[in-house]
Amino acid sequence: MPTKSPMPDISIPQARRIVVDTTGAQIVQEESPATRDSRGIYLPHYIEPVSHIAIDIGGSLAKVVYFTRSNLPISTTPPASGHSSPFLPPSQSVFAPSSLSGSRAPSESPPLNPHSHTPFDPSPPGEHRRPTLNGALTPGVLSEGYTALPSPRKKSLNSKLRRSSLPPPLPGGLLNFARFETENIDDLITFLQDLIASSAAANRVPLETMQKNVKVMATGGGAHMYYDRLRSELGVEVRREEEMQCLILGLGFVSRVPEEVFWFSEELVYKVSHPASHNQSSSSKNVASDPPKEPFRLTIPASELPRPSPTPPAYQVTFAPTPAGDEPAPHFPCLIVNIGSGVSIVKVDSDGSFERVSGTSLGGGTLWGLLSLLTDAQNFDEMLLLSEQGDNSAVDMLVGDIYGSDYSKIGLKSSTIASSFGKVFRKGANSEERKKNFKQEDIAKSLLYAISNNIGHVAYMNAAKYGLDKVFFGGCFIRGHAATISTLSYAIRFWSKGTMRACFLRHEGFL
Repeated sequence: MPTKSPMPDISIPQARRIVVDTTGAQIVQEESPATRDSRGIYLPHYIEPVSHIAIDIGGSLAKVVYFTRSNLPISTTPPASGHSSPFLPPSQSVFAPSSLSGSRAPSESPPLNPHSHTPFDPSPPGEHRRPTLNGALTPGVLSEGYTALPSPRKKSLNSKLRRSSLPPPLPGGLLNFARFETENIDDLITFLQDLIASSAAANRVPLETMQKNVKVMATGGGAHMYYDRLRSELGVEVRREEEMQCLILGLGFVSRVPEEVFWFSEELVYKVSHPASHNQSSSSKNVASDPPKEPFRLTIPASELPRPSPTPPAYQVTFAPTPAGDEPAPHFPCLIVNIGSGVSIVKVDSDGSFERVSGTSLGGGTLWGLLSLLTDAQNFDEMLLLSEQGDNSAVDMLVGDIYGSDYSKIGLKSSTIASSFGKVFRKGANSEERKKNFKQEDIAKSLLYAISNNIGHVAYMNAAKYGLDKVFFGGCFIRGHAATISTLSYAIRFWSKGTMRACFLRHEGFL
């Protein structure tokens, strides 16, 4: 009997040539607080195969994005009524991806659930939770009955006939997001091994064939630190990409997804309640020689801008309009403030060119590190939960603590923070006494405000320096946390007197 010839290698498009069809894109509506910033994006009209896995390995967190085929509609999307909220109610128990329980040999294939959109296993609260695989990578259209390799002379004809005899590819798929702590890099590698192995099983090809066609697009510092491990342990090609360029491309892509970009809508509320303050008088007798008028810029008195509520929907958000397919990047020029372990501030011009213009070492790693020392919280989400239950005025020295009231002459309210942690030295004769006088929740709220306010102020100064009125905040520090978004929004709005807008993203940590 003739031996069965191996299946021919799959032809995979290069990553930069893939054009993603975001028409009708929808963000999957999940109720788990653990996934509030990593909900899947359903792309109902996208048809190209993708076997690329994108990873960004930072100092504290490693993020993964991958595309899986799913031609079934998602029952929970779009939301039943109106817009979905970027937030979930505060003070809910949250879970961060932790270590994977056990390990599976790369050749073993976990059971597939290509239409499940829950990125964590269903373990009861309190038990071990981990990211779960969701569907399979799609490296190309494979022929089940193809048994012979075409000769070089007939290759083109056979390929054409083979493709035309198959049904057209089904549209629809899901962009999946997962997150790991960088110190648990072994868990990330195991996750990727499982994803590649399950994809080989789903496509009915040997693991070696799948490995030849999978490409890992890696960025962040870990793309260099763990480059050799990724190549050897995954058995795939690993391409290192420039981090800031990926950031800009990511923003340009994700801003085309409906309900992705949003901001607090105080400006709209103010316009409605003060219609006379922004009406421009126009004269019908203008002549052609008159110089063009400057575009109107709304300046809202700081006294009429209360701090946004950290518990939406007490203060509503506005979603940015979805741009047309042929419209250039609608949010450029802008300033991007990427808050990871540290903070990078990038100026983006209208043509997409960019320059890192500033930054600060006081970022998410600072908050995470200090709260690890000062509280019993075990992970970042628990720290955010603590902050939601705290009162910073028990720790911070406010303007009212110094003046006894507002300092109206320079526009400072009594509730304004004059000194973060400024009350600590007053309470207790020694360090042990002082520690007993402060609750962990209050400490968490104070430190969150301190870091967020500092980032917001640095961002404002850079936006003012370069004449930019849109500031995008991204990075896993934000984590879809309403109080953090509220604080950053207030800082930008307060210092700019309402002339700048702080913009946020549903997938801010995955750009």
